[in-house]
Amino acid sequence: YPKATNGPFSISTEVGPSPYNADKYLLHIGVQGKVIPQADRPPANLVFLLDVSGSMKQVNKLGLLKNGLKMLTKQLTAKDSVAIVVYAGAAGTVLKPTSGDNKTAIIDALMQLSAGGSTNGEAGIEGAYRLAQKAFKKDGINRIILATDGDFNLGTVNRNALTNLIENKRKSGIELSILGFGAGNYNDDLMQKLAQQGNGNAYYIDTLHEARKVLVEELSSTLFTIAKDVKIQVEFNPTLVSEYRLIGYESRALKRSEFNNDKVDAGEIGAGHSVTALYEISFIDSKNKAHDALRFQPTSKSITTEQHTDELAFLRLRYKPANTEVSQLIKQPINKSATKLTMESSSDNFQFSAAVAGFAQVLRGGENLSTMAYNDIIDLAQRSKGDDKHGYRAEFINIVKLAQALAPLIDNQANMLVRHK
Repeated sequence: YPKATNGPFSISTEVGPSPYNADKYLLHIGVQGKVIPQADRPPANLVFLLDVSGSMKQVNKLGLLKNGLKMLTKQLTAKDSVAIVVYAGAAGTVLKPTSGDNKTAIIDALMQLSAGGSTNGEAGIEGAYRLAQKAFKKDGINRIILATDGDFNLGTVNRNALTNLIENKRKSGIELSILGFGAGNYNDDLMQKLAQQGNGNAYYIDTLHEARKVLVEELSSTLFTIAKDVKIQVEFNPTLVSEYRLIGYESRALKRSEFNNDKVDAGEIGAGHSVTALYEISFIDSKNKAHDALRFQPTSKSITTEQHTDELAFLRLRYKPANTEVSQLIKQPINKSATKLTMESSSDNFQFSAAVAGFAQVLRGGENLSTMAYNDIIDLAQRSKGDDKHGYRAEFINIVKLAQALAPLIDNQANMLVRHK
């Protein structure tokens, strides 16, 4: 998305045809955080909190974790410090706060780690926060990076108790990010919740390619928060829009009354971080609506004002600058006259985002899709791939192709199970 030139964000909006259902449209919202050059990044106090329990004893878990953090370490300088805390049946300090330019000591400590024992996440979290507090950098980045497969089976395993623990710790100015590894017992929902409570983000690492993306190319975004408690609200004009649905974000939804409440926690945005939101909408004169018109709705004439006749929607973004607890508000109208009438005339970002969100909906059963299948997703993604510098978009297209190839097998297995029962 366009670079932020005035303030911490740029906001771009686009409206075009929906590939999911005929006679519907997509509202595409892109928020781009201000990019902070690596040389301008504040000094970082990092504590690696590493799960070395028995469940991590796999190449795609502890082995990948070591190599990922090794890549991160190579980006650090003398202004930074790193400490390492591990936890399994018990927690302990493997490396006391060490200068970021002493890469040999940090990497040696990482490479010597081995997995075994049960998982006591609570003890590890407590120990990591104590160490981070000792090495606290005023006006710097103070962050714990928890790397785990998400299997907490000792200590505090109650979800509310864990989230309350993290929420209390963030008040000290120390933030939490999470790197998730492995499959099977990985609790993505819990990891997302813990990261949100710790004013950080959760990332899932399944390849070295993804580790490099998160820990090298997007290092500033991963470490440096530029805005916290970021909330987006979209108000649709009922004289132009008859219905809408937000695609995804079920776990991030807020009540209307919570938007202006600065005490309500929301997501954080790091330097250079981008956020995408998609709404599928039906215009008033649309022939394809999910709902019949309400009998007792006010007529469009009774609520139309000349001042807003072209306003399709009104976007509000509320955020707190990283160093304050008082929120600020950005407002921006979205006009119907700017609507793209064909998919081909819309931007690559619009089309590729639509393909990704379409794939997610297919994987969840596709109940809201009538004009999109695997081939449509692949075609849309391929023609909007654009300048794919690191190959991430090509990787997505390959994932869709694999899912398409596996889909008949999944259906057959399901049918066999039904007949057997």
